[in-house]
Amino acid sequence: MKHVTERPFADPQAAARKLLELAASIEQVQEGRIHIEKINYPFLYTVKASGAEFGAGIRCAVEKGWLELHESGTYVRPLTPG
Repeated sequence: MKHVTERPFADPQAAARKLLELAASIEQVQEGRIHIEKINYPFLYTVKASGAEFGAGIRCAVEKGWLELHESGTYVRPLTPG
């Protein structure tokens, strides 16, 4: 019998909030850009979330207007509420 552990970032909104927290801790480069790998690595290996949770979190953050994802997928830019 398998024991299922609870995934704290299974909820896309929780994952999006964690991604925003990680993005806020990273120094932005030219024009407020944050390279995607700067938030991808800590989300997957430090926080121990999955790739699916990362993808769902990014999509949720973009839909809510919290992050802007470049069409190439190489960087994000935090958006200010307004």
